[in-house]
Amino acid sequence: MSVDPQVRALLDELAETGAQPVENLTVAEARLASKDFLLLQGDPEHVAWVEDRLVAGPTAEVPVRLYYPAGDGPFPCLVYFHGGGWVTLDIDVCDPTARALANDTGCVVVSVDYRKAPEHKFPAAVDDAWASTTWVAENAAELNIDPDRIGVIGDSSGGNLAAVTALRTRDVGAPALACQILIHPPTDHNTDKRSYLDNAEGYLLQRRSMQWFYGHYLNDPSEGTNPWVSPLRAQDLSGLPRTLVVTAQYDPLRDDGRLYAERLAAAGTPTRHDDYSGVIHAFYLMWGVLDAGRQLRREIAEEVREALRVSPSA
Repeated sequence: MSVDPQVRALLDELAETGAQPVENLTVAEARLASKDFLLLQGDPEHVAWVEDRLVAGPTAEVPVRLYYPAGDGPFPCLVYFHGGGWVTLDIDVCDPTARALANDTGCVVVSVDYRKAPEHKFPAAVDDAWASTTWVAENAAELNIDPDRIGVIGDSSGGNLAAVTALRTRDVGAPALACQILIHPPTDHNTDKRSYLDNAEGYLLQRRSMQWFYGHYLNDPSEGTNPWVSPLRAQDLSGLPRTLVVTAQYDPLRDDGRLYAERLAAAGTPTRHDDYSGVIHAFYLMWGVLDAGRQLRREIAEEVREALRVSPSA
């Protein structure tokens, strides 16, 4: 399929404004530019309650924001890790998506403001994701959350953190996760795959963009073989929770998601892989302007409601 007309219009508009790929920017410039995602999401929706908390991490407190849907609870929960290449974006920029996720799914959404590179390199973000997820499980009663209905979800680098968190919880044996939703996730440090080469330039996220992100995230390229960086390189992908993997046709990371879904399924993990035609990386955060983003919102809601046994009326 050719590029979706709405995506093409967006790419043309960005080109006309002189927007630069992230690899041409400083970290400060990239973080400022990432705030434009507020314009691509829809208007922030009302939720029943929003609360900011601090979670004790291994070396620092981790800010989290809880979004409660209408109802009495105890609620199912999604721990949400935003994207941004482990370098950009934050819970404020992704606030509209977290609100929509709570309303769409009937879940408490715990949005995690994990530490960013290059100030805090690997494994800081992994440790913050782990600390936040275990905190939710350990404090479920106080948070009005059902400890048996907790899932993780993330887009882009957040999808990587969700996948790594699921691996870590499996290896430790707790907390038990009911699902993982991985939206166009990077699962392997290798940027020589076919989708990286086919979509190397011109589709917002570029091959060199991912190399730029990895360069800031890792202390040394040798860390790219670590399964906590590249979950595709984990020897065993069995025993993981029910999984939805979403990929985009014109995304350098398309093969990362596809290959991870294939290995999960081969290992016996209940896995669904949906590849969206005509769209680009980060289309999930473009639901305010792309029909495909709104379609993905609906698909995630259906998957979560089934996986976490949420009533459609919730």
